[in-house]
Amino acid sequence: MPRSKEFLLNIVGIVIVGAILFPIYWMVVSSFKVQGEIFQMPPTLFPNEWYVEGYTSQLGGALGRSFINSLIVALSSMAIVVVLAIPASYGLARYPVPGKKWMILFFLVTQMLPVTVVLTPMFILFKKLALLNSLAAPILATATLGIPFSVLILRTYFLNAPKELEDAAMIDGCNRFTAFLRIMIPISYPGIIVSATFSFLFAWGDLIYSMTFISNTDMWPLTAGVYNSMGKYGIQWNNLLSFATITVLPVLAMFILLQRYIISGLTSGAVK
Repeated sequence: MPRSKEFLLNIVGIVIVGAILFPIYWMVVSSFKVQGEIFQMPPTLFPNEWYVEGYTSQLGGALGRSFINSLIVALSSMAIVVVLAIPASYGLARYPVPGKKWMILFFLVTQMLPVTVVLTPMFILFKKLALLNSLAAPILATATLGIPFSVLILRTYFLNAPKELEDAAMIDGCNRFTAFLRIMIPISYPGIIVSATFSFLFAWGDLIYSMTFISNTDMWPLTAGVYNSMGKYGIQWNNLLSFATITVLPVLAMFILLQRYIISGLTSGAVK
């Protein structure tokens, strides 16, 4: 590749990355500014006066409570998805399940539908099960929608895994279940990490299920807390941005720590 073309592509890449990251930078920096400085012209890239009350005043209240709620919902939903999707995807990959093609097609179709399609049926179901106004409702809702995606990802991994490894393990004394636990799950860990990560992120970013199924604002997660703070504080922008920053930081940290596994999991499981 000519040097001039490579230089141009690098410049374009830097511009695109900057356009993506600058709003996040501005959100974080503005959360430490006083209200007047946020709208000051010309704008400041760094706070002239550091304002931390947006964090300290809320950590023991709405912000800390919402963070714990989000963590409970996201971790619980992720655990349900992983525990159910791994054996389901293995069964679809290894056994001649009747109607398997239709199941896979159904899973694909569910990925194209908006989450609001199942909102009313779930509300009626959770009302009959007395799960409204509890964290169990958004946990089950996000887990239900996360399972099809995880099954599709993990099924490809199990299809690509050499069957001879299982056969060798069973010759050495393992049964089908122990071969699955000791051989198939370890070699499919990139796909499992991808499934767990996306399940966590989907549940972490949920807004509509939490606000629909939970009327008690003390049980709302961070995303709903951001929405609630807009009305509660009359849009006190530094407090609102501190809420938003706390919401985004775990997502960024997770991607930075797991990006190698996420990229590997998405690419190596992309083809059969």
